[in-house]
Amino acid sequence: MNLNENKYYTKWFKNSWSYVTGAVLLSLLQIATLAVTGEPWRVSSTMAYWGAWILETIGIDVSQWFYFDIEGGQEILKGGFLKDPRSIRNLGVIIGALFSSLMASQFRIRKIKSKNQFILAAIGGLLMGYGSRISLGCNIGGLFSSISSLSLSGWIFGIAVFIGTIIGSKIIVRFLI
Repeated sequence: MNLNENKYYTKWFKNSWSYVTGAVLLSLLQIATLAVTGEPWRVSSTMAYWGAWILETIGIDVSQWFYFDIEGGQEILKGGFLKDPRSIRNLGVIIGALFSSLMASQFRIRKIKSKNQFILAAIGGLLMGYGSRISLGCNIGGLFSSISSLSLSGWIFGIAVFIGTIIGSKIIVRFLI
């Protein structure tokens, strides 16, 4: 039997979900994360630990860095990847995204269209990473988790992201299109 002929496969994996369905599922998962772990979903702080573990693997000692002295950082750093629930959750998100794109037949490795596209993507990624570290949060913690925790800062963050998106779109149109 062809999977594309299966109505459940088509409904759950092949077709896109509505924004409302996605928002409700994300909200329910955020509530479950908060209830189970006692903390909101966070992504970028975990990525900082991933980078630290990689640096320690190649012989660079990061245990004295100020960042790892906050929020129980030393214990997380010493515990390692497999003992950090945030790392396992982020790994689950990455594997889930890969699984979803494979199930929907949407996984593609694409060729870089131009040097400008690569340079802008690299600069944008570096700025986003740097910004998430100096603000101690990314769009997940700063927007999604904050709004679901009824924090005003999440709404302010959302307005700033909206304005930044407009500016970024104008830059892309000017330099890439």
